[in-house]
Amino acid sequence: MSARDIVIAGGGMVGISLALALARKLPEQVRITLVEGFTLPPPAAAAPDYHPAFDARSTALSYSSERIYRSLGLWPLLQRWLCPIDTIHVSSRGHFGSSILRGADYGWGALGHVVENAWLGQALLHALRSEQRVELLNPARVTAARPTPEGVVLSLDGEAPPTLTTALLVVADGADSGLREGLGVAAWEKPYRQHALICNVATAEPHAGCAFERFTDEGPLALLPLLPAAGARHRSALVWTLPPERAAQLLECPQDVFLAALQQRFGYRLGRLQQVGARHAYPLTLRHCDEQVRAGIAVMGNAAHALHPVAGQGFNLALRDIWALCDVLSAAVARGQSPGDLTVLQQYRARQQADQRRTIEFSDRLPALFMHNDPMLALARDLALSGLDWVAPLKRAFVAQAAGLQALEAAHD
Repeated sequence: MSARDIVIAGGGMVGISLALALARKLPEQVRITLVEGFTLPPPAAAAPDYHPAFDARSTALSYSSERIYRSLGLWPLLQRWLCPIDTIHVSSRGHFGSSILRGADYGWGALGHVVENAWLGQALLHALRSEQRVELLNPARVTAARPTPEGVVLSLDGEAPPTLTTALLVVADGADSGLREGLGVAAWEKPYRQHALICNVATAEPHAGCAFERFTDEGPLALLPLLPAAGARHRSALVWTLPPERAAQLLECPQDVFLAALQQRFGYRLGRLQQVGARHAYPLTLRHCDEQVRAGIAVMGNAAHALHPVAGQGFNLALRDIWALCDVLSAAVARGQSPGDLTVLQQYRARQQADQRRTIEFSDRLPALFMHNDPMLALARDLALSGLDWVAPLKRAFVAQAAGLQALEAAHD
């Protein structure tokens, strides 16, 4: 039975980012294996070629994520196809409250960046294939895990040995993780009874690096700046939170009907909306595991916590989890401890618990605050939004939470 020190089950953006971080932060003798079920593209000799596509799905990387990827030496590769978020315009439909957040006010090059998932995945995979330390088993899947005194015994299928033992299994196979369920790790859920409608939109006016977060009585509506693509000089990514019935209507209606509805909700800050791409919708549920570590096991990424998409917190929180785990494991290995030692994993859990709690509460409560119809609460939140532009410490705290800096800087205090 083959032995590994760390096995990561799941080769998505979280799994690959974790594998790369471990390879760069742990000693060379630590054996790292990544297992992914979907067949990945063959290796390319040179850096991957890419051109933005109008319909591409995208992810917003916060300033804290930029710092993490820079520390791992990955930022120069990613940077080629990133669209910077220079400002964020926050407003509430039908109310006077609004605020503008600027990266320049904090000495940052940008508040964040928007990257197409296809490019982020290709770039990370290219870096992984160039990283000789990580063993990639693909296509292969961890089908079961059984803790033993000698380590965690894994059953695999596909292009892999039928069994492996590992000191640490990281479960990173997504929100509907069968492996997490098989291990009996419970996840509590809070259905929002809303759907997120996602698509890309072409606008008459340039976004100038501005992201818009607009709160409405139906739910938040975000337009994130994207790089130009063929046939769309001015392009933004839409994340529109809606009641399920309304989302179903807008998913299937003609383009002109959709654009008219969106224009009515968003306004004319980017001029007339000209084109909409392929539309997708999915139900929104907050999912979180209170138990994220056991002896020899850690649950990470969407398998550990799936968040409301407001402010794009989910993937950025997962990257901070990765950074914290690598720090803890690096120190433990230097002391001669096993990566799967429960006391080591509990140190990681203790370190990230406050960050996870704050981020979950931030993404959970913010939409609800703006959907409440109480007139006094509406006045209070309008004053608070407007006050962000006048009360510098309050604004800085809001930006630090959204950018993930509060947690990243606390970890180094």
